[in-house]
Amino acid sequence: MVDLLCMGEPMLEFNQLPPQRDGAVHYLEGHGGDTSNAAVAAARQGASVGYITAIGQDAPGDSFMAMWACENVDTATVTRSDDALTGVYFVTHDAQGHHFLHYRANSPAALYAPADLPRDAIAAARMLFVSGISQGISGSAADAVFTAIDVAKAHGVKVAYDTNYRPRLWPPARAAAMMHAAIAQADYVFPGIEDAMVLTGLANPDEILDFYLSLGCPVVALKMGDQGAYLADGAHRVRIAAHRVNAVDATGAGDTFCGSFLARILAGDVPDDAARYANAAAALKCTGYGAVAPIPRPKDVLRLLLGNA
Repeated sequence: MVDLLCMGEPMLEFNQLPPQRDGAVHYLEGHGGDTSNAAVAAARQGASVGYITAIGQDAPGDSFMAMWACENVDTATVTRSDDALTGVYFVTHDAQGHHFLHYRANSPAALYAPADLPRDAIAAARMLFVSGISQGISGSAADAVFTAIDVAKAHGVKVAYDTNYRPRLWPPARAAAMMHAAIAQADYVFPGIEDAMVLTGLANPDEILDFYLSLGCPVVALKMGDQGAYLADGAHRVRIAAHRVNAVDATGAGDTFCGSFLARILAGDVPDDAARYANAAAALKCTGYGAVAPIPRPKDVLRLLLGNA
């Protein structure tokens, strides 16, 4: 059994590289999907991690199985389908940042339902991690996430939640209602600042922290991109400054934050220390292209932290 079980949708990634001298555009093939990225990040930091999902009996599915094996992410709770194809997405870059184009309709993960859940594995874990994307891909997937949370809570398993709002999946009012219902049962929540502004109607970071704490979640880590992170619990809150790095691609940076934070919590860190570590890991992820390949390992994270101490 594993300590951390992440649940959601993996997607094969094609990430746009800088134009070649002849003007040609090339894409780097890799792996994506928010909770899968977080699983890899946690595993690279030394956590015992497994993944809950369904993927196709296809080449992208084979690629994910090989990647997870290489990254020490347990796949005992991954199921494979002959009836649907693993999702694919493209990442493009411009002056406004990175943009996603997804091809995921009726993917195996979107067809996932409560009956498919590995309940015994969830009950035996120490932490369950899910996201707004885990819920937003379909009604049955949303029901599966709520059921997984119920199983976790019934067995004393901690729950962590990342908002990761995607407007193409669902309108903000519906997303907010579903996410806030899940967050009310979570022990750790990781809203992104842009997500939170849409989902709560608030703009002030302190008011956003107050809102999520009011839902009943004990620890809130607000991800603020190049403004760092802002952590709060019922007793105190702390701002964590961003690290200045040569950033080229922010794809998966928030996922790296989540996975790294949870790995450090499982290792015994207090939330403040876990957030500082995760903030550094997320910054380093941005120094390379793709969601997974640039996720750092502990020696690089500690070097950055010590260098900026």
